[in-house]
Amino acid sequence: MKPLTGVRVLDLATFIAAPLSATIMAEFGAEVIKVEHPDGGDPMRRFGTATDDPERTLAWLSEARNKHSVTLDLKSPEGVATLKELVRRSDVLAENFRPGTLEGWGLGPEVLHALNPALVILRISGYGQTGPYRDRPGFARIAHAVGGLSHLAGMPDGPPITPGSTSLADYISGYYGVIGVLMALRVAEQTGKGQVIDVALFESIFRVLDDIAPAYAKFGIVRGREGTATRQVCPHGHFPCSDGNWVAIACTSDKMWERMAVNVLGRPDLAASHPKTADRLADRPLIDGLVEAFTGRHPMRDVVRLCTAGDVPCGPINTIADIFADPHFAARGTISRVIDDALGEIAVPNVLPHLSETPGAITHLGPTLGDWNARVREILDDESQLRTGRR
Repeated sequence: MKPLTGVRVLDLATFIAAPLSATIMAEFGAEVIKVEHPDGGDPMRRFGTATDDPERTLAWLSEARNKHSVTLDLKSPEGVATLKELVRRSDVLAENFRPGTLEGWGLGPEVLHALNPALVILRISGYGQTGPYRDRPGFARIAHAVGGLSHLAGMPDGPPITPGSTSLADYISGYYGVIGVLMALRVAEQTGKGQVIDVALFESIFRVLDDIAPAYAKFGIVRGREGTATRQVCPHGHFPCSDGNWVAIACTSDKMWERMAVNVLGRPDLAASHPKTADRLADRPLIDGLVEAFTGRHPMRDVVRLCTAGDVPCGPINTIADIFADPHFAARGTISRVIDDALGEIAVPNVLPHLSETPGAITHLGPTLGDWNARVREILDDESQLRTGRR
C-alpha cells in the first residue's frame, strides 16, 4: 500500500505544471490516466532531448512516469461523453488549459461536480482563473518575469535573466498543485464535497521571493539584481577557486561568520571588527575580497574541505557531470536508473519526498500514446468503480 493507493487521477494537462502534480501522485500510488488527443498527444512527448522513439523524448520519459495514456478528442461529443464517464469513476482531474477552455467543451466545474460531487479539480494556468489577465497565454518564462524573479536574477549591470533557463514556475506550481489536491482530498473524504484548486504560475514565483513584498510596502525598497551575492547578508555568494571551479559560501548568521573568520580565514580580528551583519554589509568589498582571496588560493575540493572542517556552509557549484560522480547523490539514491522496454536504461531524478514507511516509487517511464485505451474501456464497463457519492 502506498499513500494514494485507490485514488484515480485524470490528467488532462500538457507540458509540466499540472502534469507534475499528477506524476507526484502517481509515484505515491495513485492511478493516473493521461488523457491525450489522438493526433500526437501531449506536445511534451516531443519536447527536449530526442530518443530513438520520436514520440517519447527524455523529458517525456521522466516527467510522465508512472502514468498510462488514453486518447480522447475532447472537441468531439464522443470524447466528451467518455471523459464524463471517467469523471464519474475518478477522484481528481488536473488541467492547465487557458481559463474557459474546459467550459467551452461543456466540462466546466459545475458539470463535473454534477457528475461526481466529490471530484477534486486542479486548474493551473499562467494568470489564474480570475483577474484581468486570466485570458492571456502564460508559460514559465513569462511567469518568472511577471512574478518578479527575472528582475532579481543576473549581474547588477547586466540584463534580467531566467535562473538556469529552467521551467521553475511550472515545477513550483506543480508542487503547490499537489499540496492543494491532497488537502482537498482530505476534505472530500470527510464531507463528500469536492472543490476547485486555482494555481497561477506567476503567483507561485511571487510566493518564493523572500521579503520583497513587505520590504517594498513598508520601506519602498525595490530590490534589484545582486549578481553572485545578496543584499541581506555577507559573505554570502559564489567565489572562484584556483582551479577554475566555483563554490557557494553562505554565512547567514553572525556565528557562521565568526567560524569563517576564525576557523577558515585565520583572522579572529575580523570576527571582532565586523561581528554583526550590518558591519559586514557596510564593508562588503573588504569582506568579500578576503573570502575571494582565500578561495582563489585553493582548488575547489580543498575550499570545500577547509570550510566544512571549520563548520562553515560551503558547496561546489556542480555541473550535471559532477552530480553523477558525487557520492552523496549516489548514497541518497537521488538519481534513479529505470529500464524502459524499448529504450533501455534511462537515468531520471528520483521520487521526492522520502517517506519512511510508505515511500513512492517509479514503476515505469512516460507511456506510449494510448497504451491504456483497452484498459479504460474495462474501467468504463465496471459500474462498481463509480465514485459519485462514495465517500
